[in-house]
Amino acid sequence: MRDTGRDSPPPLRESPVIRPATLVPRESKVLLRTTAAGPRIRVLPGAGVVLPAGAGEPRAGRFELNDLDLRRILDELHDGVYVTDVERRIVYWNRGAQRISGWAAAEVLGTRCADGILIHVNEAGEPLCGAGCPLSHAIGDGVPREGDIYLRHREGHRVPVRTRVQPLRGGDGRVIGAVETFADSTEELAALRQVEELQAIAFIDPLTGVGNRRHAEQTLHARLEELRRYGWSFGVLFLDIDHFKEVNDEFGHEVGDRVLRMVARTLSGSLRSFDFLGRWGGEEFVCVIPMQLGSQLPALAARCRALVEGSNLRVGESTVRVTISLGASMADSSDTVDGLMRRVDDLMYESKVEGRNRVTVQPERPKGR
Repeated sequence: MRDTGRDSPPPLRESPVIRPATLVPRESKVLLRTTAAGPRIRVLPGAGVVLPAGAGEPRAGRFELNDLDLRRILDELHDGVYVTDVERRIVYWNRGAQRISGWAAAEVLGTRCADGILIHVNEAGEPLCGAGCPLSHAIGDGVPREGDIYLRHREGHRVPVRTRVQPLRGGDGRVIGAVETFADSTEELAALRQVEELQAIAFIDPLTGVGNRRHAEQTLHARLEELRRYGWSFGVLFLDIDHFKEVNDEFGHEVGDRVLRMVARTLSGSLRSFDFLGRWGGEEFVCVIPMQLGSQLPALAARCRALVEGSNLRVGESTVRVTISLGASMADSSDTVDGLMRRVDDLMYESKVEGRNRVTVQPERPKGR
């Protein structure tokens, strides 16, 4: 147990009791009556989160939940949820809050978040538990808040979270506390930063949203180096949209751009999360596929071909469909990027000569040759 600098938390002042049952969807209205057996709750259509004192008995046909029901529901939520009184003392803390922050309910109940608990800061590292506290502002003016901030985990590191604070009101309309929900946004922020970084160095094709040629070339260089150093093999698909000029001539370049996006999205859905897809130029795309067994490459190429063939775009009363021709080959440790791309380009051209909408695969070379 951490040292709070006192033997026990100070007793709470008498104030309207806030229980976890107060947290409900904003489109619902909660009526709470405290009895010796605990609070009784009614969920009614209405607006806001309201805790009127002395509410009447639930009427027939209205949905009732008891305190234990709501505690169980809140503990099942993936997000963190905690409730404070008007003095910002924590009176409820769910399991999601413990999972994200590392703090157990027994360690935080009766304390304030600034008492060595979450100690929120903004992106610049400036503390928010004083004048910048969203929860304090929501209690002060009764206006909900939300934002992206950083909490301090029990182990000391910072965790990015998206928070939403909703003030809680008593039956007379006065704010008597607040409920804050927060979700770990580590992965979301990492993904956004990666996209921003790639865009900043011009690695994303602005039309299709996949990698551009520069990104593809650097990926191929990196994979070839890994193949030579560690033996991590990979395959390459090179593909071209069949009769794409006819699409542009008949429907215009705007529709042609939509077709390019459709093909790119279909291919992205055909690949695994760690495969690479890039636009090589015009209507050409390249896929870099880490795999140990070259025997799997034909099936993957065939899936890409079939899924593109099965895609279509509605343009007015017309339906635009396209196919692709592919060349596929496993990389060799003796390859260069230029040599590897010439090989798969030649294989793709063979698919064109043979009638389009097909795959031509380079036979896998025996090991050691």
